Amino acid sequence: MARAPDSKLEALKRQGAVNLRPQQVRDPLFEADEFFDARDLVQVRYEMLRRVEVEGHAVTEACAAFGFSRPVFYRTRATLVAEGLPGLVPKKRGPRRGHKLTPEVMAVVEAALGEDRSLKAEALVELVEERCGVRVHARSIQRALARREKKP
Repeated sequence: MARAPDSKLEALKRQGAVNLRPQQVRDPLFEADEFFDARDLVQVRYEMLRRVEVEGHAVTEACAAFGFSRPVFYRTRATLVAEGLPGLVPKKRGPRRGHKLTPEVMAVVEAALGEDRSLKAEALVELVEERCGVRVHARSIQRALARREKKP
């Protein structure tokens, strides 16, 4: 089966599932068969687990063949047991929302806007840093205010 490397690589990047060290995958399957793609982190993790669980290889041996450490193997196995195959897809990193925009910070922002509706986000950033000691991005404030306006 012919693979379009660029389109698959782009899809893996969008999903955050690119193996950042494909050159460390030394397993013969990944060298001999184009079905196996060392750039595909989920596939590499699954095959490493399968090699141990199904074929009975030693954990150390499988880790060496697939380019992972033993702690990564055990975390990956625990994730597979707890979440199934979808758990092998890497989770997005970083905050999931404006974690600096606490209710107290938003109260400062809303009070300032109550006094002067013409304040721009950049001025609100300075005000929040001055009053709350928190540095936030102007766009974060804009998004938080837009979310509040949408709520009924």
